Amino acid sequence: RRLARHSGYGAGIDSPGWYGHLFDVADRPIERWMTKVAGLLREEDRSVSTAHVIEAVRLAETLAALRGRPLAGLGETTDAVRAVMCEGSDVPLALVRDRLIVGETLGEVPDTAPAVPLQRDLTRSQRTLRLKPEASERELDLDLRKETDAARSRLLHRLRLLDVGWGDPVAGRGSTGTFRESWRLSWEPELYVRVAEAGVWGTTVVTAATAKAESGAVAATALADVTALAEHCLLAGLPDALPVVMKALADRAALDADVGHLADALPALARSLRYGDVRSTDTAALAEVAAGLAERICVGLPPACTGLDADGAEALRRQVEAVHGAIGLLLAGTAPAEGLRERWDAVLHKLAARDTVAGIIRGRATRLLLDEGRLAEDEAARLMGLALSPGTPPADAAAWIEGFVGGASGGGMLLVHDERLLALVDAWLTGVPAETFTDVLPLLRRTFSAYEPGVRRTLGELVRRGPVHEGARREDVGRVPGGFGPGLDRARADAVEPVLRLLIGRGSEPEGAAG
Repeated sequence: RRLARHSGYGAGIDSPGWYGHLFDVADRPIERWMTKVAGLLREEDRSVSTAHVIEAVRLAETLAALRGRPLAGLGETTDAVRAVMCEGSDVPLALVRDRLIVGETLGEVPDTAPAVPLQRDLTRSQRTLRLKPEASERELDLDLRKETDAARSRLLHRLRLLDVGWGDPVAGRGSTGTFRESWRLSWEPELYVRVAEAGVWGTTVVTAATAKAESGAVAATALADVTALAEHCLLAGLPDALPVVMKALADRAALDADVGHLADALPALARSLRYGDVRSTDTAALAEVAAGLAERICVGLPPACTGLDADGAEALRRQVEAVHGAIGLLLAGTAPAEGLRERWDAVLHKLAARDTVAGIIRGRATRLLLDEGRLAEDEAARLMGLALSPGTPPADAAAWIEGFVGGASGGGMLLVHDERLLALVDAWLTGVPAETFTDVLPLLRRTFSAYEPGVRRTLGELVRRGPVHEGARREDVGRVPGGFGPGLDRARADAVEPVLRLLIGRGSEPEGAAG
C-alpha cells in the first residue's frame, strides 16, 4: 500500500502486487494471475469455477486484441475479472485490488542492518513476547492473569503512548472483566518511522514511554488530558512516571473550577482504580484524587445544570451519566469514600425536582434514581406527571421524555412493563397542540427510534389496546385483554406439550407419567 501512494514516502506505483507477479512468474502471466484472483475470491466464499478462469483469460486476450495491444495488461485483466468473476460489481473487485493488485507483502531488512536503539529494543521485545509484526490486520485476545499476556498488554500500551499505533483496543467478544483485553493489530511500514522519531525520548520502550508521559503531564493544560495520561500510565505499567503525573493531576484539579472539566476527568480516574487489582498497582493516591473530584462535582453540579440551551443540556446529560457510572466504580472499590452514595443520590434528587434544570437532565436523573432503586415507582410517576402537565411547554416535556426513556438504556422495556408511565406519555402526546407537534416530533423520533423493533412493536400494540391507569387496573381485575379467551384452552395447551418436552430434554412420556 505504501508503494502505491504518491505522497510522503510513497513510490507512486499504483499496482506493486501486479508488477511483483510479473517479475516472479516465468510464463503464462495472465493465466497465473487469473488463478490467483479465483483463489482469493473462493477464500471469500464467492462461487468461482475453473470455467470462470478460462473465460476471463479469453476475454482479457480479446480485449487486448481489440485495443491493439500485443499482450493483455492490467487494464484488460481487471475488466475481465470484473465482467466474468465479479458479475459486473466493483465491490469484490475492490478486494482484488487491495489484496492482489496492491498487495499486503511486508518487506524486511537484515538483522545486521543499522537501526536506532529503540527499534532494536522493540524487536527484542517482539521476539520475547512472540508478537510478530504483520501487515495483515488480526485480533489478539489477552488474559492479563498470565504473565506473557500482561507483558504484551504493557508493550502495546507503551507504544500507544509513543504514538506508535501498532494495536488499537477493541471490545472483546468474550468476557468483559478487567482481566481481559482485546486488540486489533496491524503493522504498517510507517511505524518504523514513528519508532525512529520516538527515539528522542529514550533508548528502550520503557524509558521512552516514561519520559514522554512525564513531559506530557507537565505540558498538559486540561484536567481531562492529565487524567487520561494517568490511566495510560497504569495500563502501560510505568510506575516511575506516576509520581510526576499524579502531582500534575493534583495541581490541575485544585485549580480547575469548571464542573464540566471535573465531570470529564472523573470517569478516567474511576476506570484507572480498577487496574490496581489485576495489574498489582498501588492506586491509593489516585483514589484520594478521585474522591476529591467526586465531592466537588456533587457540590457544583446542581447550579451548573440551570440556564442551558439544548446542546449544552445534552452535553451535560452525557456527563451526568458518565459521573454516575464513575461513582458506581468508586463505591465498588476496596475503600469507598464515606457518604458518597448519599451525597450523589441527593444531587440526583435535586436535579430531578428542580424546574429550572433542563428537561433532558431532569428526566435522566429520575431514570437513574429509579434504576438504582433510590426512587419509588409512584414518585417517578408523579415526577413524570408534573413534567408532562398541560402547563409545561411541549418542547420541555419532549426533552424530559428523551432523558427518561431515550437511547438504548432500556427505556422502552420500562414503558412496556409499567403501563402507568406509558399511559402518561400517551395522554401527553395526544394532547400536544397541532401547531407545536411538528416541533417536538424530531425529539420523539430520536427517542423512540433507538428502541429494538420488538420493543417498538410491543409499545404500539399496548397503545392500540389502550394502557390503563392504576385506579382502573384495580377495578378491572379479571378482565380479559383483547385477543385472549376467557379461560384455558386445554386442546391448544396439549398441542404445545410435546414441543416443551423436546426443549427441556425429557422426550415423550406416557400419559400420567408426569404427575
